[in-house]
Amino acid sequence: MGETEKSRRADRGLMGLASSGHSKQRVSDQRLAELAVAVLETEADAVRALTARVGDDFIAACRLILACDGRVVVTGMGKSGHVGSKIAATLASTGTPAFFVHPGEASHGDLGMITPQDVVLALSNSGETSELVTILPLLKRLKAPLIAFTGNRRSSLAKAADAHIDVSVAREACPLGLAPTSSTTAALAMGDALAVALLEARGFTADDFARSHPGGRLGRRLLLLIDDIMHSGERVPRVSPETPLREALLEMSRKGLGMTAVVDSDDRLLGVFTDGDLRRSLDRNVDLNTARIADVMTVQCQTVQLGMLAAEALTLMEDRKISAVPVVDAQQRLIGALTMHDLLRAGVV
Repeated sequence: MGETEKSRRADRGLMGLASSGHSKQRVSDQRLAELAVAVLETEADAVRALTARVGDDFIAACRLILACDGRVVVTGMGKSGHVGSKIAATLASTGTPAFFVHPGEASHGDLGMITPQDVVLALSNSGETSELVTILPLLKRLKAPLIAFTGNRRSSLAKAADAHIDVSVAREACPLGLAPTSSTTAALAMGDALAVALLEARGFTADDFARSHPGGRLGRRLLLLIDDIMHSGERVPRVSPETPLREALLEMSRKGLGMTAVVDSDDRLLGVFTDGDLRRSLDRNVDLNTARIADVMTVQCQTVQLGMLAAEALTLMEDRKISAVPVVDAQQRLIGALTMHDLLRAGVV
């Protein structure tokens, strides 16, 4: 479908939305779907149009922020304020320290939160939001660099900015042309573009991201080590190779990990015996009363080393289809044991 036809289709959808009134009974399921598609196409067109505006001003905005010794102070009123708050959060979580200041509160004391070392990012579709225009002279007096996202390059805010990024849209997705819809989507998308460009320029890594998200699942996957969740000390089942099989089974039962490590006198790992090994031993009619653990253990067993990421251990255990694994140091001395339940409890799975 060509761009012209898509635009006409969206226009028809939005016109229909404007004329549908408040009668819920007259709107069919198909019509509801059509209206949703019209809105999405309108907003997609608005975002697509932004690509042609990533030019000198966008680069200047990036350079101002990269040279900033303070914070990026994001501000905006109404829906622009909501978008600005999200942009500030995205910047902060991707390596660019940022926070949001309400422009109305800025005139009543919060302007003191802004310093000459900061960069101000102001959002206003009209570029004439009174609360922002009021504080422009004060921002200029502070000599804090100003970046503006507006839909009007001739506006007061755009003219005052050190870098103005045009986020204007052809039309709002709202059929009345009143509720900020396409314009807020465009501003949000440009904010994401700015944050990601800065992320790349700073060499921000997945580990850096995890450090600012320690409570999230991603943080746990990227930061949590097996050292933090493994069983250690007396909680680790271990026996010598000469231990009778029946005694090894008692050790497994006491520790409840579904396995026992087999170690020498220096605690170096020789092998493991698991629930699976027990089933295989029974299939071979091994005498549980006379067999030694050395006769039935698995010698070439899988291990993990101290300091491994829990997420790496999870992948290894899933690939090998094992539910428990010994943890060893560089000299193959037994340090602990890790189970799939440990990973589940830690939220890694």
